[in-house]
Amino acid sequence: MSEYCNTTSYYLPYSYFDFKDELKPSSLLDLAQEAATASADELGFGYADLKPEGYGFIIVNSYCEFRRPVMLGERITMQTWPLPPRRVFFERHYRALVGDEEVAAVASRWCLVDLQNFSLLLPEAMGEVHTRCPYRAEKVVQPPAWKIPHVKDGKEIYRMRVGVSHCDHYLHANNAKYADFFFDCFTMDELRARKIKAFQITYGKQAKPGCELVLVREDTEGGAVCEVRCDGETLTQFRVWFA
Repeated sequence: MSEYCNTTSYYLPYSYFDFKDELKPSSLLDLAQEAATASADELGFGYADLKPEGYGFIIVNSYCEFRRPVMLGERITMQTWPLPPRRVFFERHYRALVGDEEVAAVASRWCLVDLQNFSLLLPEAMGEVHTRCPYRAEKVVQPPAWKIPHVKDGKEIYRMRVGVSHCDHYLHANNAKYADFFFDCFTMDELRARKIKAFQITYGKQAKPGCELVLVREDTEGGAVCEVRCDGETLTQFRVWFA
């Protein structure tokens, strides 16, 4: 029997591309989110399956590597599968293909939560769908570490307020939106001069509608680390590596 893999091809609209006609990092996260949703739905633990139980999956980490830029006019096929859970962490891996060429690889970690109080749940809370799930151990990419160093000597780049358009059905800013928040910490000239090799996001606490966010940046060798802060508290961390 072949190992489980959800495979879906996607048309890429113009809005998925940036000023260089390259796929935006937030668009890659959007595609990964869509692929994860399709996979979870067919495995029996999608949003519609878990919501009546009062459960849901919340993403806690994303790590993405670009093999090359995806250009306007290309079509992407996403492949994804869940790895065996490790206590409260549900890891998932993704390949992004243009034809037979792997153009990006993504790894994400999720937690199953009680939506009433967002307490963490073990895989056994899903019952039979967990015990019969065709988990697959293969990894397509490995982040240097899941933890991102804190900004120590950063500079405030800009401030923004979380709006309704940023939020999903869990009433907080959607994970893919943060890629736009963080890459807006760079100028067009900076992004034109450097290619994105990889980026990583750690989602610590929720950003609710109306929150005023402060975006800070600290440059590192070969990249940068950034943070989203609210009322002096770090909500989300980011790291980017440039080629």
